[in-house]
Amino acid sequence: MTAETTDREPDRPDAPDSAAARRHQQRGWYFYDFACSVYSTSVLTVFLGPYLTSVAKAAADADGFVHPLGVPIRAGSVFAYAVSVSIVVAVLVMPLVGAAADRTGRKKPLLAAAAYLGAGATAGMFFLDGDRYLLGALLLIVANASLAVSMVLYNAYLPQIAKADERDAVSSRGWAFGYTSGAFVLVLNLVLYSGHASFGLSESDAVRICLASAGVWWGAFTLVPLRRLRDRRVTPTSETGTGAGAVGSGWRQLLSTLRDMRRHPLTLSFLLAYLVYNDGVQTVISQASIYGSEELGLEQTTLITAVLLVQVLAVAGALGMGRLARSYGAKRTILGSLAVWTLILVAGYFLPAGAPVWFYALAAAIGLVLGGSQALSRSLFSHLVPRGKEAEYFSAYEMSDRGLSWLGPLAFGLAYQMTGSYRDAIVSLVVFFALGFVLLARVPARRAVAAAGNPVPDRI
Repeated sequence: MTAETTDREPDRPDAPDSAAARRHQQRGWYFYDFACSVYSTSVLTVFLGPYLTSVAKAAADADGFVHPLGVPIRAGSVFAYAVSVSIVVAVLVMPLVGAAADRTGRKKPLLAAAAYLGAGATAGMFFLDGDRYLLGALLLIVANASLAVSMVLYNAYLPQIAKADERDAVSSRGWAFGYTSGAFVLVLNLVLYSGHASFGLSESDAVRICLASAGVWWGAFTLVPLRRLRDRRVTPTSETGTGAGAVGSGWRQLLSTLRDMRRHPLTLSFLLAYLVYNDGVQTVISQASIYGSEELGLEQTTLITAVLLVQVLAVAGALGMGRLARSYGAKRTILGSLAVWTLILVAGYFLPAGAPVWFYALAAAIGLVLGGSQALSRSLFSHLVPRGKEAEYFSAYEMSDRGLSWLGPLAFGLAYQMTGSYRDAIVSLVVFFALGFVLLARVPARRAVAAAGNPVPDRI
């Protein structure tokens, strides 16, 4: 059978593809990381936190509080709270999407809907100015929740397009594509922001253009995976069903998934560990710019170049940790990265204000462990998913990845709300990495893969 005819064979969710067909889909799959990572980098990590905080401060009263729905909130906590709300929204939607994808086999239309809703909300950030902090919070909630939902579907393709012994490398390349695009767009952002006056723009105009352009980039490059990835038909049964009824049963499907995971307690144990340590990772990513600007007093150009450094080193870090995993196994490599994350936060607490060199050093350390820890977690989990339940289980994974990562931002925001110190907020995140390390160390990876009914790689 040729690669072309194999690529058209959609009879079973686990139908084998030829090597050529898999590579064709893998190359398309990488480009969704390439598309959406610009949002994570330029919007969530660099520009929106400080900019939304400044907009909220413009709307604040004399004591520095804003009052959405009559609730007093420090202007400096608005961004962190909006991130938390966006994740709660994602939690409500992801089970519906995961169930619909598994029951109908139509992941691509759902991926397109989530991606373009998020890209549209991001492009709409061009209109965030003056004291419109509520508009900014709303657009952030929509964009961030849409990204989380789209990643459920994107990650669910990994077991379909890569064999067991390919997944560490394929997952790491996806992250590398994402960090490459993030670095490239940040260079363009840096040119525009630092030279905004020569372009006849105000600083606010430059930031809003950088925010909106991330949405345009996200939408444009999403076309590549939508053209290359293929859906596989699922034979309807009385148990699965299709259509609107399947979507309406999303929460029942989630409960069914959790009950099914009770038959795979080691998979559930990994998810718990990942929930904890990834909460710390996501919070560091989303709150780093606020910490740098508000606590350390660093200029926006310093923050942009520091995050650019993270992007460049994260490419090498993702690929390098992928190679380490081939020698030492994904689990041991992830554990090593968690130890480094803990040291990074401790060092961050003691960073002197107004010292960009030390901030750059910390950014370099983050870059070397960021991509690898995320990519290897994704590939390790793909070995723990029972065949035919990829979107369903990756919905639960994504709830751990983004959907339940509201505790960290909430803790960060509350710490600042109560103390007024971002240093106290950042050091509180150490507990997520320390506890995550302990929980992951207790998971017997080889036994977990075998218990899920999957072939055990030589190194895991």
